[in-house]
Amino acid sequence: MIAACREGRVKLMIAYRLHFETLNLAAMDLVRRGRLGALKFFTSSFSMTVRRGDIRTERAYGGGTLYDIGVYCINAARYLFRTEPTQVSAVSINSGLATLADIDETTSATLRFGDEHLATFVTSFNSADVAAYRIVGTKGDLHADPAYEYADGLKYTLTVDGKKTKKTTGKRDQFAPELLYFSDCVLNDRNPEPSGEEGLQDVRIVQALYRSARTGRAIALQPFQKRTRPTSHQRITRPGIRKPALIKVQSASQD
Repeated sequence: MIAACREGRVKLMIAYRLHFETLNLAAMDLVRRGRLGALKFFTSSFSMTVRRGDIRTERAYGGGTLYDIGVYCINAARYLFRTEPTQVSAVSINSGLATLADIDETTSATLRFGDEHLATFVTSFNSADVAAYRIVGTKGDLHADPAYEYADGLKYTLTVDGKKTKKTTGKRDQFAPELLYFSDCVLNDRNPEPSGEEGLQDVRIVQALYRSARTGRAIALQPFQKRTRPTSHQRITRPGIRKPALIKVQSASQD
């Protein structure tokens, strides 16, 4: 896709809505400005109980916890640390549930970012709904919960030197800003962030994690140079509109 779009001289952007979400961008800025001190580690949990027959349970269609929801944890660790993992490892388990037999039911992953940072996360399709992360530095930590949702507002708690600051956003349309941004890139010939290479890096990490889970070995990653990261300049706001009527829409979660 990257090569074809480059050859065809057209724009390619990965639909990462959180690269344009107000609270998420604020969290990135806090970390980037050093409010947490030197960054040390990142932890995250993302889980749900998936409905029987949902496309997420079919390997042939890209199902599995890492591809579907694990990519949020991977991407968050990368844009918060602002660097790339050098080694990954993972363990997957299946409890024997027939509806999830074709994919990883639950996966635990570890990403090593050289000798500076460590990220761990767990994803599951057979657990209660959880969508949170915490990044910890030498001076404090930032706990986002919920961190990845789009059906509700997001929230984080910043703790520095024992003082807590909470920030919450109400429910917002997380898809409109990325569409406006991409349209602007097309109309004004700008290179999008997140680019096709940004998505390729996450796919490469997911594939390495599945290989680790299958072989029981840590997998080293080839170096990857990321030229751009999401910033607060990607925040786009517009007046709210009337909620549209939904037709034959069903959530992936059975709750």
